[in-house]
Amino acid sequence: MATEEGDENTLEELNGQAENLEKQIAHIEFIRKLSGEDDDSPGILTIHSGAGGTESCDWTEMLYRMYTRWIERRGYTVNIIDYQPGDEAGLKSVTMEVQGEYVYGHLKAESGVHRLVRISPFDSNARRHTSFASVYAYPIAEEVDDFEIDEKDIRIDTYRASGAGGQHINKTDSAVRMTHIPTNIVVACQNERSQIKNRATALRLLKARVRQHYKDIEEKEKQSKMAEKKKIEWGSQIRSYVLHPYNLVKDHRTDVETSNTQAVLDGDIDAFIEAYLLSF
Repeated sequence: MATEEGDENTLEELNGQAENLEKQIAHIEFIRKLSGEDDDSPGILTIHSGAGGTESCDWTEMLYRMYTRWIERRGYTVNIIDYQPGDEAGLKSVTMEVQGEYVYGHLKAESGVHRLVRISPFDSNARRHTSFASVYAYPIAEEVDDFEIDEKDIRIDTYRASGAGGQHINKTDSAVRMTHIPTNIVVACQNERSQIKNRATALRLLKARVRQHYKDIEEKEKQSKMAEKKKIEWGSQIRSYVLHPYNLVKDHRTDVETSNTQAVLDGDIDAFIEAYLLSF
């Protein structure tokens, strides 16, 4: 209408508002993508080192640092549930519970295998190494308390907690590991000094993992039937972090990439998360 009437003042005003409106629409579209059943739930994030010994353990610790920085940026809170240090350096695995707004809705974008290429700081010959670590996120929804697991399907092991925690934590078998035999899902908890408290937390986590496992199976079946082009498979390589011979972080699902590898490793991963969620 402004064009037809030759109203230059209105056109100028509209042009000035266009960029802001585009940002608002993009934000609304992103929030709409976080409308899944569990997207607004707290999340559990687990990082496991892959094959490769010290290299992979160090990469796992780098990812742990990246995610804790991201959690701080967003104002979320984190509670470390299980922490397994590597034999020489880094971490074999770490499990953390994250609380905040739409935690699982964001973290689900990070599930998969993360690949690192760099000159190894542990190689005296300064050779290039490739390391892998797996990341898995699942929600802690209110329905978890109502989700039942047959006791005969659970194997419970106790062991001495590792890592920092004072004298007591290393002298008692307070840490608990639970295995769901039908699915071979394993969870562990060692953040409490009381074995009873660790058992309760581990059971809560196990219920959440098993519940999510069956939901993942249902989702894969739906995707297979719909023959979607962008098929998501848990455990597939999703992102590469190349530190040598050039700097590049690339998400293989969305092709989003950046050469600012240091910023990404310092927790600046929102662009990857948002691109993934908006791709559906």
